[in-house]
Amino acid sequence: MLRGKKVGLRARHEEDIPILRAELYDDVVNGSRAEGRPWRPITPGSNDARLVVDDTVESNVPFSVVELEDDTLVGTANLWGIDNHSRSAHVGLGLLPAARGKGYGTDVVAVLCHYGFVVRGLHRLQIETLSDNVAMLTAAERNGFVREGVLRSSAWVLGEFLDEVLLGLLAQEWKPDSTG
Repeated sequence: MLRGKKVGLRARHEEDIPILRAELYDDVVNGSRAEGRPWRPITPGSNDARLVVDDTVESNVPFSVVELEDDTLVGTANLWGIDNHSRSAHVGLGLLPAARGKGYGTDVVAVLCHYGFVVRGLHRLQIETLSDNVAMLTAAERNGFVREGVLRSSAWVLGEFLDEVLLGLLAQEWKPDSTG
């Protein structure tokens, strides 16, 4: 397990799947805002990649996020779009509703930075998020990510186009304990 100050990132366990399905992916609003594609329900027992991990896919490393204090599942995190040639990846996370607003997001991003830069030897990490996602913007910036641009009206979400913010962090800019 990778450990932060408040959370740990570990492999996905079978018992995580029904919780993640019910609390993250069955939520139409959250799912629509988190995905770059239209929301659709996940059939129980399906092998949907958002829930069931395929360890043969090298470009995506998914984690379950747990509280360190009692090992309670609080969300998901992943490095995706990993490009081993350019040594870059994208950062993603989703917290269960009860876990939001507790500083876990900042800690998750810090642990993903450690995994990306130290464990994987990546050079660049990138985050794309909706411009009104204050929690993700704050978590990213507390970990040293820099706003690199705005993708105007680039995300179709629940009947309207929204702006996305592009943030980046290079290995040489990263400070291992920059959680503010």
